[in-house]
Amino acid sequence: MVKTTLKRTAFVAAAVVVALAIFAPAGFAQEHAAAAEAGPVSVGQGLRVLGLAIGAGIAMAGAALGTGRAQGAIGAGGTGAIAEKPELFGRIFILVALPETVVVLGFVMAFLILGNI
Repeated sequence: MVKTTLKRTAFVAAAVVVALAIFAPAGFAQEHAAAAEAGPVSVGQGLRVLGLAIGAGIAMAGAALGTGRAQGAIGAGGTGAIAEKPELFGRIFILVALPETVVVLGFVMAFLILGNI
């Protein structure tokens, strides 16, 4: 069962890479044509864009990893609490849902950072 899932995941990943290899050059060509009309791009501008993209990725990845870690701890404790007192479900549900706001805020920050490009 695990081998089948691994093979399926590898196939989907390969299909995505092939699709990107086929369709990405057309998008970059249109972007290059628009940039050529605007004038040459300096190395400083390229490094600025690279830094903003890396910063947006770090914002999103940090928010997602932090939320996953928090939800893991809350879920483990909450499961034990609900097993002993089922009436605590509502409170535990809220505690599990609260860290999701961190992911939303990370996404908003990444979006704002990428808006500066």
